[in-house]
Amino acid sequence: MTESRNLGILLVVMSAIVFSSAGIFTKGVSTSAWNIIFWRGISAACFTLFYLYLRQNLRTEVRAFGKPALLVTVMSSVGSAAFIPAFKLSSVANVALIYGSAPFVAAALSWVFIKEPPTRKVVIASLVAFCGVVVVVSGSIGGSHLRGDALALVMTVMMSGVIVVYRKYPSTTAALPAAASSLVLLPVALVFDAPLAVPVAEIPVLICFGLVFAIASVTLSEGARRLPSGETALLSTLEMPLAPVFAFLILAEVPTSTVLAGGLIIFAAVVWSQRGVQS
Repeated sequence: MTESRNLGILLVVMSAIVFSSAGIFTKGVSTSAWNIIFWRGISAACFTLFYLYLRQNLRTEVRAFGKPALLVTVMSSVGSAAFIPAFKLSSVANVALIYGSAPFVAAALSWVFIKEPPTRKVVIASLVAFCGVVVVVSGSIGGSHLRGDALALVMTVMMSGVIVVYRKYPSTTAALPAAASSLVLLPVALVFDAPLAVPVAEIPVLICFGLVFAIASVTLSEGARRLPSGETALLSTLEMPLAPVFAFLILAEVPTSTVLAGGLIIFAAVVWSQRGVQS
């Protein structure tokens, strides 16, 4: 494998590990989803812009902010607006496992929009992973988790779209769209809730969440430009087995047998898809 491909795999895996903590941050505070979006957004934007300032890249990123970066910003904003409420309305395990459909979505979007046909192995693995998601969601039908599961699917489509944009336009800036997507949601959060009324004790947690989100967003974007879209999405679903484990250890959230079965199917698909992959 080439050096660029190895780096891409490392970055996407790092992103998946960091993203797997999102459910813990969201469910670890009592405040509402829009308040979380507000404070996490401020924190993530500040950390990202400070990072650009230290690297003296801010002007470069602004000059390079074209239509692809704008598209990434819009999709990331919609994804974030669905992502946080999904955790509030469903279980951490459900949201993480539904994201397992990202390979199927990213591969399909790549095929349609950038004419990048997925390999037979990616198609098979994606379909198997999608079957796992069906198993997970089937446990929510008729229950209180269905709305959260639906929002998790919206988030998955948006994140898959971001992956495809970076694959199509690899020179697209990564850090500034991540910061912009957070800033875009701030006035919306002020309209829908009261972020300034958040308990003071929870603000440090939300600031840490913003740092985590900033790191995960940038590493995913940087990795996505170095790998095929379907493979990037498959690797990013490695957060899937970690998120339920963290939820169990920290929040005592026990996944149902249906969720566990679906999770095993998705994880098996991801692992199998990476066996014997060449550059």
